[in-house]
Amino acid sequence: MSKNFFERFSDRVVCFTGSPAAFITACAFVIIWAVTGPLFGFSETWQLVINTGTTIVTFLMVFLIQKAQNKDSKAIQIKLNELIASHKEASNRLVDIEELTEAELDKLHKSYEKSEHFSKRLKNSHYGDEIQKNGSDIIPG
Repeated sequence: MSKNFFERFSDRVVCFTGSPAAFITACAFVIIWAVTGPLFGFSETWQLVINTGTTIVTFLMVFLIQKAQNKDSKAIQIKLNELIASHKEASNRLVDIEELTEAELDKLHKSYEKSEHFSKRLKNSHYGDEIQKNGSDIIPG
């Protein structure tokens, strides 16, 4: 499957911006800007250069980061759905819960916390062992 221009571009930019080279480049720009302050008499124009530059970069990065997060989220959901589908005892009733509202998700989360089945499974997990070792009473008895 071929990727469109925006997808290829955003993948490359997001990959680069998360790299040490991007961080070093950004630091270098800030240092250069700060060092040139005395040359420009710390003028309003000098300050406007960094403010405008950082605002534009931040504005554009919001969209690229959101695109990357949406793609990652979809991929994770598909992988989780595949895991659920591959296990014969697994329930698939929660496959589409990402469509619920935040309040509905909170309510569902609370009901799972109160569920006896959930607390028994958690007690029998490695996490439950750690909680019991540390003397926590998070899991009801």
